[in-house]
Amino acid sequence: MTVNTVDHLCDEFEFRIVTRDRDLGDDQPYPGIPLEQWQEVGNAMVYYLPPQSETTGDILRLITETPHHILYLNSFFDPFTIKALVNRRLHRAAFRPVVVAPWGEFSWANLKQKYLKKFLFIHVARLVGLYNNVTWRASSEFEKSDIMRGMKIKSDAIQIADDFPLKKIPDIAPDLNFKPSTDREGLRLVFFARISREKNLDYALRVLRKVKARVIFDIYGTTENEEYWQECQELINQLPPNVTVTFLGSVRPTNGGIVHIFSKYDLFLYPTGGDAYAHVISECLISGTPVLVSTETPWRNLQAEGLGWDVDLVQMDSFVEIIERLAVSSDDELVRMRATVRASIVKRLSNPHVLETNRQLFKGQLVR
Repeated sequence: MTVNTVDHLCDEFEFRIVTRDRDLGDDQPYPGIPLEQWQEVGNAMVYYLPPQSETTGDILRLITETPHHILYLNSFFDPFTIKALVNRRLHRAAFRPVVVAPWGEFSWANLKQKYLKKFLFIHVARLVGLYNNVTWRASSEFEKSDIMRGMKIKSDAIQIADDFPLKKIPDIAPDLNFKPSTDREGLRLVFFARISREKNLDYALRVLRKVKARVIFDIYGTTENEEYWQECQELINQLPPNVTVTFLGSVRPTNGGIVHIFSKYDLFLYPTGGDAYAHVISECLISGTPVLVSTETPWRNLQAEGLGWDVDLVQMDSFVEIIERLAVSSDDELVRMRATVRASIVKRLSNPHVLETNRQLFKGQLVR
């Protein structure tokens, strides 16, 4: 359950969120948080679980002892989801309607990582009916097709609910001025995502290996896969001298902080292998920074809206050409582009249809 969903719907629904007490890969909990008790965080009540309290029995106790009308599971492969659904299979009478949101886990880029393990799990889950009679939540027609293909289910089991942008879009970054962030030492590019194979940082580096213009490339992200990160470091070492790369690690900014980070750059280079929605794209566009992404996200026809470019991954030279063209743009052209991006994304994300699809996702469960 994303904070954006909670913030937009908290006037109509009460949200109680169970989550881990630490980020993925961390060996220490978040500082200063009470564990295993309900507490108010923003517009929701949140319950932080330490690793020793993530057993199937603990999950059953939380579900049965917490008053609720809908159980919303924010992943397909996550152990939380699996344990909850195992409990439902064994104690069906104790369970309310269930919504499962895979968040792009059925895209090919995600499935091919540890493919055999995931394939076997999907097969067994279907065989024992672990996901029978759940409502699937998809972010787009793009993701809906992936779920239907992966789970061999009919379309009426899936409901599309558009993803919310950050709340109060026009007020997120009113102080951003649209000056070109390049100081003529080079075009400033950014990559902001988990350092994992499906996010395609290596592809971005291969693109930059072919670029002749002066480029500054900053990488933000958590190194989830050390072997893959080592491959990327080797590619970085092979880059020509006109490309400067800096790894800035992971950040956890709040209150629009990611938007302000993006505002420092001329282009978000994100050739992802697959994303259900890619919230990070909307956060970038809100800053006024255009994006150069793959066609493996629902963000399509970006050039027509003045938001950037979506390019098929088989067309690496097109990625190169766009970067080269942007690198020789004048200051005025960059300023106009940023202003256009900002205006277009505010219009796109303010569509009331987004609120209604999410409202209906939850209200539809209450009459089951």
